[in-house]
Amino acid sequence: MAKGIFVVGTDTDVGKTVVTAGLLHILRSKGHRATYFKGALSGAIEDGNKLIPGDTDLVSQVSGLKEPYENITPYIFKTAISPHLAAQIEDNPIELNIIKAKFEKLKEKYDFIIAEGSGGIICPLINRDEEIYTLGDLIKDLNMSTVVVARGGVGTINHSVLTVKYMESMGIKVKGIIINNYEDNYITKDNIKVIEKLTGISIVGKFKTIDNLDKGNIDNIRTAASRIFNDKSIIEWMEEL
Repeated sequence: MAKGIFVVGTDTDVGKTVVTAGLLHILRSKGHRATYFKGALSGAIEDGNKLIPGDTDLVSQVSGLKEPYENITPYIFKTAISPHLAAQIEDNPIELNIIKAKFEKLKEKYDFIIAEGSGGIICPLINRDEEIYTLGDLIKDLNMSTVVVARGGVGTINHSVLTVKYMESMGIKVKGIIINNYEDNYITKDNIKVIEKLTGISIVGKFKTIDNLDKGNIDNIRTAASRIFNDKSIIEWMEEL
Protein backbone atom coordinates (compact mmCIF):
# COMPACT_ATOMS: atom_id res chain seq x y z
CA MET A 1 0.00 0.00 0.00
CA ALA A 2 1.44 3.35 -1.08
CA LYS A 3 1.92 6.19 1.38
CA GLY A 4 2.02 9.90 0.70
CA ILE A 5 2.22 13.47 1.92
CA PHE A 6 0.90 16.65 0.31
CA VAL A 7 3.06 19.79 0.39
CA VAL A 8 0.89 22.89 0.79
CA GLY A 9 2.10 26.48 0.64
CA THR A 10 0.74 29.41 2.60
CA ASP A 11 0.83 31.34 -0.67
CA THR A 12 2.25 31.11 -4.16
CA ASP A 13 6.05 31.38 -4.49
CA VAL A 14 6.79 30.44 -0.87
CA GLY A 15 9.17 27.68 -1.98
CA LYS A 16 6.94 24.61 -2.14
CA THR A 17 8.74 23.23 -5.17
CA VAL A 18 12.24 23.60 -3.73
CA VAL A 19 11.17 21.89 -0.51
CA THR A 20 9.32 19.15 -2.39
CA ALA A 21 12.34 18.53 -4.61
CA GLY A 22 14.58 18.21 -1.58
CA LEU A 23 12.24 15.79 0.18
CA LEU A 24 11.87 13.58 -2.89
CA HIS A 25 15.63 13.58 -3.44
CA ILE A 26 16.17 12.24 0.07
CA LEU A 27 13.71 9.38 -0.40
CA ARG A 28 15.01 8.39 -3.82
CA SER A 29 18.67 8.71 -2.82
CA LYS A 30 17.98 6.15 -0.08
CA GLY A 31 16.59 3.71 -2.61
CA HIS A 32 12.89 4.25 -1.97
CA ARG A 33 10.45 3.97 -4.86
CA ALA A 34 9.10 7.51 -4.61
CA THR A 35 7.47 9.88 -7.07
CA TYR A 36 6.16 13.40 -7.44
CA PHE A 37 2.62 14.47 -8.28
CA LYS A 38 1.06 17.82 -9.11
CA GLY A 39 -2.50 17.74 -10.42
CA ALA A 40 -2.35 21.02 -12.34
CA LEU A 41 0.43 23.46 -13.15
CA SER A 42 0.18 26.89 -14.75
CA GLY A 43 2.97 29.10 -16.06
CA ALA A 44 4.69 26.37 -18.07
CA ILE A 45 7.54 27.33 -20.39
CA GLU A 46 6.99 26.99 -24.13
CA ASP A 47 9.72 24.99 -25.86
CA GLY A 48 8.99 24.59 -29.53
CA ASN A 49 5.68 22.76 -29.80
CA LYS A 50 5.60 21.52 -26.22
CA LEU A 51 5.20 22.96 -22.73
CA ILE A 52 7.76 22.35 -19.99
CA PRO A 53 6.20 22.36 -16.51
CA GLY A 54 8.89 24.20 -14.55
CA ASP A 55 8.05 22.82 -11.10
CA THR A 56 7.81 19.25 -12.35
CA ASP A 57 11.03 19.64 -14.29
CA LEU A 58 12.93 21.01 -11.28
CA VAL A 59 11.71 18.27 -8.95
CA SER A 60 12.60 15.62 -11.53
CA GLN A 61 16.10 17.02 -12.00
CA VAL A 62 16.83 17.29 -8.30
CA SER A 63 15.44 13.86 -7.42
CA GLY A 64 16.45 11.91 -10.52
CA LEU A 65 12.83 11.00 -11.27
CA LYS A 66 12.39 9.84 -14.88
CA GLU A 67 8.61 9.65 -15.04
CA PRO A 68 7.06 11.38 -18.10
CA TYR A 69 5.64 14.76 -17.18
CA GLU A 70 2.11 13.88 -18.28
CA ASN A 71 2.04 11.00 -15.80
CA ILE A 72 2.86 13.17 -12.79
CA THR A 73 1.31 16.49 -13.88
CA PRO A 74 -1.91 15.73 -15.79
CA TYR A 75 -2.75 19.36 -16.56
CA ILE A 76 -0.09 21.76 -17.82
CA PHE A 77 -1.02 25.33 -18.75
CA LYS A 78 1.07 28.08 -20.30
CA THR A 79 -0.84 30.99 -18.74
CA ALA A 80 0.66 31.91 -15.36
CA ILE A 81 -2.56 32.31 -13.38
CA SER A 82 -4.79 30.18 -11.17
CA PRO A 83 -5.31 26.75 -12.82
CA HIS A 84 -9.11 27.12 -13.03
CA LEU A 85 -8.76 30.32 -15.05
CA ALA A 86 -5.87 29.04 -17.16
CA ALA A 87 -8.03 26.04 -18.03
CA GLN A 88 -10.82 28.35 -19.22
CA ILE A 89 -8.51 30.59 -21.24
CA GLU A 90 -6.74 27.67 -22.92
CA ASP A 91 -9.97 25.69 -23.41
CA ASN A 92 -8.60 22.68 -21.57
CA PRO A 93 -11.04 22.03 -18.71
CA ILE A 94 -9.70 20.18 -15.70
CA GLU A 95 -11.43 16.84 -15.19
CA LEU A 96 -11.17 15.41 -11.71
CA ASN A 97 -11.47 11.82 -12.91
CA ILE A 98 -8.32 12.26 -15.02
CA ILE A 99 -6.32 13.60 -12.06
CA LYS A 100 -7.52 10.73 -9.88
CA ALA A 101 -6.75 8.12 -12.56
CA LYS A 102 -3.17 9.39 -12.94
CA PHE A 103 -2.77 9.36 -9.16
CA GLU A 104 -4.07 5.79 -8.90
CA LYS A 105 -1.53 4.59 -11.47
CA LEU A 106 1.29 6.16 -9.45
CA LYS A 107 0.00 4.41 -6.32
CA GLU A 108 0.33 1.10 -8.15
CA LYS A 109 3.88 1.82 -9.32
CA TYR A 110 5.47 3.59 -6.33
CA ASP A 111 5.65 3.12 -2.57
CA PHE A 112 5.72 6.83 -1.72
CA ILE A 113 4.14 9.89 -3.31
CA ILE A 114 5.01 13.50 -2.49
CA ALA A 115 2.33 15.73 -3.98
CA GLU A 116 2.61 19.49 -4.39
CA GLY A 117 -0.18 22.01 -4.46
CA SER A 118 -0.84 24.91 -6.82
CA GLY A 119 -0.78 28.22 -4.97
CA GLY A 120 -2.40 28.13 -1.53
CA ILE A 121 -4.96 25.82 0.05
CA ILE A 122 -7.99 27.64 -1.42
CA CYS A 123 -6.55 27.84 -4.93
CA PRO A 124 -9.43 26.93 -7.31
CA LEU A 125 -8.85 24.05 -9.70
CA ILE A 126 -12.36 23.88 -11.16
CA ASN A 127 -15.00 26.62 -11.39
CA ARG A 128 -18.12 25.52 -13.24
CA ASP A 129 -21.67 26.71 -12.70
CA GLU A 130 -22.17 26.73 -8.92
CA GLU A 131 -19.23 24.42 -8.18
CA ILE A 132 -15.81 25.61 -7.08
CA TYR A 133 -13.36 22.77 -6.47
CA THR A 134 -10.24 23.84 -4.60
CA LEU A 135 -6.86 22.40 -3.73
CA GLY A 136 -8.22 21.52 -0.31
CA ASP A 137 -10.97 19.45 -1.91
CA LEU A 138 -8.38 17.55 -3.93
CA ILE A 139 -6.30 16.80 -0.83
CA LYS A 140 -9.38 15.38 0.87
CA ASP A 141 -10.34 13.30 -2.16
CA LEU A 142 -6.82 11.86 -2.39
CA ASN A 143 -6.94 11.07 1.35
CA MET A 144 -3.61 12.76 2.08
CA SER A 145 -2.12 14.40 5.13
CA THR A 146 -0.04 17.54 4.67
CA VAL A 147 3.03 19.55 5.55
CA VAL A 148 2.86 23.32 5.18
CA VAL A 149 5.62 25.44 3.64
CA ALA A 150 5.70 29.01 4.96
CA ARG A 151 7.90 32.07 4.83
CA GLY A 152 9.87 33.12 7.87
CA GLY A 153 9.44 36.88 7.74
CA VAL A 154 6.79 39.48 8.42
CA GLY A 155 3.24 38.31 7.64
CA THR A 156 3.92 34.62 8.05
CA ILE A 157 2.05 34.30 11.35
CA ASN A 158 -1.22 35.33 9.73
CA HIS A 159 -0.71 33.26 6.58
CA SER A 160 0.50 30.15 8.40
CA VAL A 161 -2.13 30.09 11.13
CA LEU A 162 -4.99 30.75 8.70
CA THR A 163 -3.76 27.99 6.39
CA VAL A 164 -3.50 25.45 9.20
CA LYS A 165 -6.84 26.37 10.78
CA TYR A 166 -8.65 26.26 7.44
CA MET A 167 -7.25 22.82 6.63
CA GLU A 168 -8.17 21.53 10.06
CA SER A 169 -11.72 22.84 9.56
CA MET A 170 -11.87 20.64 6.44
CA GLY A 171 -10.63 17.62 8.35
CA ILE A 172 -7.20 17.67 6.72
CA LYS A 173 -4.31 16.54 8.91
CA VAL A 174 -1.28 18.82 9.20
CA LYS A 175 1.87 16.90 10.18
CA GLY A 176 4.26 19.84 10.38
CA ILE A 177 5.33 23.24 9.12
CA ILE A 178 8.51 23.93 7.14
CA ILE A 179 9.95 27.45 7.13
CA ASN A 180 11.54 28.38 3.80
CA ASN A 181 14.11 31.16 3.28
CA TYR A 182 14.83 30.95 6.99
CA GLU A 183 16.93 33.74 8.51
CA ASP A 184 18.51 33.33 11.93
CA ASN A 185 17.18 36.53 13.45
CA TYR A 186 14.90 37.65 16.28
CA ILE A 187 11.85 38.25 14.07
CA THR A 188 11.91 34.82 12.44
CA LYS A 189 12.55 33.02 15.73
CA ASP A 190 9.64 34.83 17.36
CA ASN A 191 7.39 34.09 14.36
CA ILE A 192 8.14 30.40 14.75
CA LYS A 193 7.31 30.42 18.46
CA VAL A 194 4.01 32.20 17.87
CA ILE A 195 3.02 29.93 14.96
CA GLU A 196 3.69 26.82 17.03
CA LYS A 197 1.76 28.23 19.99
CA LEU A 198 -1.27 29.28 17.93
CA THR A 199 -1.48 26.13 15.80
CA GLY A 200 -0.13 23.42 18.06
CA ILE A 201 1.84 22.21 15.03
CA SER A 202 5.62 21.76 15.18
CA ILE A 203 8.09 23.44 12.86
CA VAL A 204 9.75 20.35 11.37
CA GLY A 205 12.33 22.05 9.15
CA LYS A 206 14.05 25.35 8.40
CA PHE A 207 15.30 25.87 4.85
CA LYS A 208 17.76 28.72 4.45
CA THR A 209 17.81 30.58 1.14
CA ILE A 210 19.24 28.36 -1.61
CA ASP A 211 22.22 30.10 -3.22
CA ASN A 212 22.61 30.24 -7.01
CA LEU A 213 19.33 28.46 -7.69
CA ASP A 214 18.66 30.87 -10.53
CA LYS A 215 21.85 29.59 -12.15
CA GLY A 216 20.67 26.01 -12.09
CA ASN A 217 22.75 24.91 -9.11
CA ILE A 218 20.38 22.17 -8.03
CA ASP A 219 23.03 20.45 -5.92
CA ASN A 220 22.42 23.15 -3.32
CA ILE A 221 18.85 21.92 -2.91
CA ARG A 222 20.06 18.38 -2.30
CA THR A 223 22.65 19.57 0.21
CA ALA A 224 20.20 21.79 2.09
CA ALA A 225 17.56 19.07 2.33
CA SER A 226 20.06 16.46 3.49
CA ARG A 227 21.14 18.70 6.37
CA ILE A 228 17.57 19.02 7.63
CA PHE A 229 15.71 15.79 6.92
CA ASN A 230 16.21 12.05 6.66
CA ASP A 231 14.09 9.46 4.92
CA LYS A 232 12.65 8.07 8.16
CA SER A 233 11.32 11.44 9.32
CA ILE A 234 9.67 12.07 5.95
CA ILE A 235 8.04 8.64 5.90
CA GLU A 236 6.74 9.20 9.43
CA TRP A 237 4.64 12.11 8.14
CA MET A 238 3.00 9.89 5.56
CA GLU A 239 -0.20 7.89 5.78
CA GLU A 240 -1.57 5.08 3.64
CA LEU A 241 -3.42 6.27 0.55
